[in-house]
Amino acid sequence: MRIGFHGQLSDEPRVRAGFIGCGSHAFRNIYPTLQFAPVDLVATCDLDEQKAGAFARQFGAPASYTDYGAMLEAQRPDAVFIVTGYDEGGRPTYPELAVERLKAGCHVWMEKAPAACCAEIEAMQQAARAAGRHVVVGFKKMFAPANEKARELMAGEEFGRAGLICLQYPQHVPPAEELAGFLREGRASRAATGFLDHICHPASLLVFLAGMPETLYYERGATGAGAATFTYASGLVASLALTQGASLNAGMERTLIVGEGGRHVLVENNLRVTLHRSPPVGYGDTPSYYAGGPQEAGAVWEPEFSLGQLYNKGLFLQGFYGEVEEFARAVLEGRPPAKGHLEHAWQVTRIFEAFAEGAGRLIEL
Repeated sequence: MRIGFHGQLSDEPRVRAGFIGCGSHAFRNIYPTLQFAPVDLVATCDLDEQKAGAFARQFGAPASYTDYGAMLEAQRPDAVFIVTGYDEGGRPTYPELAVERLKAGCHVWMEKAPAACCAEIEAMQQAARAAGRHVVVGFKKMFAPANEKARELMAGEEFGRAGLICLQYPQHVPPAEELAGFLREGRASRAATGFLDHICHPASLLVFLAGMPETLYYERGATGAGAATFTYASGLVASLALTQGASLNAGMERTLIVGEGGRHVLVENNLRVTLHRSPPVGYGDTPSYYAGGPQEAGAVWEPEFSLGQLYNKGLFLQGFYGEVEEFARAVLEGRPPAKGHLEHAWQVTRIFEAFAEGAGRLIEL
């Protein structure tokens, strides 16, 4: 039985899932989300036996393991959630784990960053195709309701073609030689790992809003801040301000999408979405700016925080629920995931790789 949003019971089918990883991020953001999606957590797994047992008790799994092979053999789950982070060299641990789980017949949900390079993504794609299984990566910006609303508004007929997208994200840009050493020589670099971990957010948002860009050009400042420009065959231009050193107060991120005919969408702090429309006011021909009806003015969407609702909880606002729900629905419905899939993972990883080619030059993506 499953408990629905209103506390009612239903016999809706659920995905039987095991969970590999019992760390702090999983504890705060992924395990708690499972209660809202059609997922039946059958087992937890961690190298620390006590943690695996504690997580199982906390989140209602009937079994816990220290060996994921034993978990799969005993439980035969439909799917596996993997939240294991990085190895000692600062590279994501997901590619090998995911390929093994896919070959074992499991659908896979994994946290970002999915891989250190596109070749690892391609190996996962091949394994997924061979097994006939699906993979979703936790690109939460693709699933955040504010960003979904922005994309909906951007696609509206009245909005017209998007000509410019401007993203702001508080990110340090490592020197290109440090990124190249990490990618091509396997040299450990905290800065490169940090960049890989966080560039997933604005890169996945850009891919979600506009698809894969054709080119990248960027400059890196002396403090590690930077500015990147992406171009598209459609004529769209996108900029990414990497605001290393900025205050984290009053919002870390900002998204601006500019259309045609006096319309643009603004997303502030992943929360407030505003559709701006120019009112029907001519130049120099009216004593009042307050012209036009409500349908001609701007519109604002912002959750309230007075009521205990799902829509104002971080698990929903940040996109964690959307990631897990889409994965579970794709498995239950026997269809490919609509977003956060391995093609998106390849595109995001390619953008990361491109920064290693160096600032001050046009890079083909």
